[in-house]
Amino acid sequence: MSRTVIDLDDEALEAAARELGTTTKRDTINTALREITARYRRLRALGEARELVAEGALDMDILLDKSKYRPIGGQDGVHDAGADG
Repeated sequence: MSRTVIDLDDEALEAAARELGTTTKRDTINTALREITARYRRLRALGEARELVAEGALDMDILLDKSKYRPIGGQDGVHDAGADG
């Protein structure tokens, strides 16, 4: 962990804390950094998936066809995605 002295926009910091549910400057800034990093990773992954769909390497219709999901408690005992329990 590094220590850095910076000038902060207090209004932006307070708004971020409200949105993130954090109570300290440190938690607000660290949470915001993690959130933005995760967001951009998700956006990149979405872009890559779109490219795969455009290239025909990924068929969204097959992925969205719930009739292809494994039944609950199938032979291998694995529950399907989203099943309770």
